Amino acid sequence: MESNTLQPHHQYFTFQFGLLCVSNFLFSASFNMMIPELPGYLTRIGGAEYKGLIIALFTLMAGISRPFSGKLTDTIGRVPVMVFGSLVCVVCSLLYPVLTSVAGFLLLRFVHGFSTGFKPTATAAYGADVVHESRRGEAMGALAIGYTIGASAGPMLGSYLVNNFGYNPMFYVSAFLALGSVIILYNVKETLPTARKFKWSDLQIQRSDIFDASALRPAIITLLLCFSIGTILTIAPDFSEHLGLHNKGTFFAFFTVASLFIRFVAGKISDQYGRVPVLIGSSAALVVAMAILSLAGSVPVMLAGSVLYGLSWGINSPVITAWTVDLCEPENRGKAIASMYIALEVGIGTGALFSSWIYHNDARYFVWAFATPAVLSLVACLLLVKWNNKRASA
Repeated sequence: MESNTLQPHHQYFTFQFGLLCVSNFLFSASFNMMIPELPGYLTRIGGAEYKGLIIALFTLMAGISRPFSGKLTDTIGRVPVMVFGSLVCVVCSLLYPVLTSVAGFLLLRFVHGFSTGFKPTATAAYGADVVHESRRGEAMGALAIGYTIGASAGPMLGSYLVNNFGYNPMFYVSAFLALGSVIILYNVKETLPTARKFKWSDLQIQRSDIFDASALRPAIITLLLCFSIGTILTIAPDFSEHLGLHNKGTFFAFFTVASLFIRFVAGKISDQYGRVPVLIGSSAALVVAMAILSLAGSVPVMLAGSVLYGLSWGINSPVITAWTVDLCEPENRGKAIASMYIALEVGIGTGALFSSWIYHNDARYFVWAFATPAVLSLVACLLLVKWNNKRASA
């Protein structure tokens, strides 16, 4: 039974909620601004063959840290976990210009993954705390808007800084943005009523802390769909350059702007028509988007695929999060959300490694690298249809 007593008409978008959205924007811009430029940076320092590890190592650490962030979110509170995630971005961004060897870079990418292992988990739990269940999808969409704007503006800014000033200024600006996120979070009020001080024993993870069974179905769909994210993050920069688009952040800007616009309505629609029916449509759109990218031979076609991809993910992200919260007990929100995010990291990481292996720095294989997540997204769509039909006939 829901622990909050908010009514459906309750206005969750308060000043505090707005602060959290701004913090999300700064956090998202901080680490997303690097993504289009890191493959080129790694090539520059002699590690071209390790491009697949840029995303894979990041998501590996994020996945490893999820059980800890889930447990801490449900014990010491939402805000401290969010602060820690943003602080990791500050420290890692400042160290990129210092650790300039391939090994140093890969180590930083691994540690940097702590950031997304912690902050999004607590942020989603915070959002679920402050809204009635009848508007949960709408709130998840609203909470993600700041994140999406950051994911749109960040890559464009990162590419601009690298093209005009070099890599180090990009890293320093990334650290500055993450620091802004931390400062804002110190003004956000805690929403966990039972929050207490951190104890070292909180880091002792039991088997029951790793995965919440209620999140199994959302996790399966998340894993299948997120393979596409790993593919996009790893090879889209090279694909852009191959087609003659030298500002590699443009591809990311198009899909995140499309994602932003659809987020305004996606969660609300799922509140009205149900999570699974909406996800059937968005996963089908993802299949088409990846098919377009696999066949794209020009910048306009590639950007059309990017827009459709963004529309799909603008729906998938808040709706899957709301679905996960719907299925779990209120006292386990952090763990359930972390469980879903573990699947997200596995999907992204395997997508990054597998797409890099298929592509192998040879433009002839872009078609197969993009086609693979299209097939997995189709599997997700068919599973959703099956589950929806079972529910309808029950």
